[in-house]
Amino acid sequence: MTSTAENSTAPEFDIARAPGCPFDPAPAMRARQKDGPLTRVRLWDGSSPWLVTGHAAHRALLAEQRVSVDHSRQGMPRTTQGSPDTMTDDEMQQLMAMLQDSSVPGLSFILMDDPEHARLRRMVTGTFGIRRMEAMRPAVQRIVDSFLDEMLAGPNPVDLVEAFALPVPSLVICELLGVPYSEHEFFQLHSKAIINRTSTTLQRMEAQIKLGEYLDSLIDEKLTNPGEDLLSALAERVKAGELDRKEAVSMGVLMLFAGHETTANMIALGTLALLEHPEQLAMLRDTDDPKLVASAVEELLRYLTITHGGLLRVAVADFELAGQTIREGEGLIVVNETANRDPAVFADPDRFDISRDARQQVSFGYGPHACVGQPLARMELQVAYPALLRRIPTLRLATDLDKISFKHDGFIYGVYDLPVTW
Repeated sequence: MTSTAENSTAPEFDIARAPGCPFDPAPAMRARQKDGPLTRVRLWDGSSPWLVTGHAAHRALLAEQRVSVDHSRQGMPRTTQGSPDTMTDDEMQQLMAMLQDSSVPGLSFILMDDPEHARLRRMVTGTFGIRRMEAMRPAVQRIVDSFLDEMLAGPNPVDLVEAFALPVPSLVICELLGVPYSEHEFFQLHSKAIINRTSTTLQRMEAQIKLGEYLDSLIDEKLTNPGEDLLSALAERVKAGELDRKEAVSMGVLMLFAGHETTANMIALGTLALLEHPEQLAMLRDTDDPKLVASAVEELLRYLTITHGGLLRVAVADFELAGQTIREGEGLIVVNETANRDPAVFADPDRFDISRDARQQVSFGYGPHACVGQPLARMELQVAYPALLRRIPTLRLATDLDKISFKHDGFIYGVYDLPVTW
């Protein structure tokens, strides 16, 4: 088990970033990394799971078959207090009522182990294949240009999050899934509740129910009137008996919220990082080399690492990792942001350099559970950053850096708003 007497003095798990250093990993996480690639930390409930901070250990653990992503397993780390085992009796009764009154979608295959994980993942992998994403590039370019047209014709200053960073990936994922963009305010609202670290279990469950009910109604429509979109493809699999209805809904919910929240935060936070590094911004703005654009995106992914707070695993058998024996039932927290700043892999890791080879970055995870939508995210970012910087070459912040509100409370890091002018 992860809660053991000998580890009761382990340092606290703390992902708070230092004031004035919004792009850097938490000082506590960097300190643990200096202690070694694999150490113990103490959680709020007194348990002491392993903390994986080194790049090599990170990749080895995420490729390890003797760990589980199933959050219902005994020993899985609970990094926040909004888990069912901390609920009051009244809250538990409300939760049970929700479960009885609605077909609640889960987070699909991302919290499943093989073989079910592999079976479900295969059903969407082709949709996000590199060739198909490249074929979408002209359409994404048109979407990006249309929002930039509106932004340039509108008020100045403007919040880049609301005017550009959030609507671009929202519209892209809507078109890919077959979801009406007119409903974007609805699904953005409930997506935020799911990924906010301060949301209670009931709030997350309610958001998942509402998104699930909405996607379920859309699948109904696709069953009778299919189109050339992912929800139609899932509906066909339901009709063929390859998926049950709840599995299809869960996959739709996952693709909808993950497909816009992550990329939206990367567009906004990446733009801020570029504005704070004007020489790097100029290199990206002025280049015609697609390889440098791709390199810049990899470096932004490495440098910023918006997946915030660690990936959670629990050992289902004993195995060795970084010279330590991980026992069955012990939990592990895998920290992307420190792996991406590992000096053994990235020279001068705290320096932001879009010309560096950052292809070993692990912001999308690694191994069988690596982000299935990463080809889409990469392509969107490769389109969005150059278009924004070239169309608005005088882009600059309309406020001071210390006045920007960062998402320290989210599982996905970013900014709540980004006032810019030109």
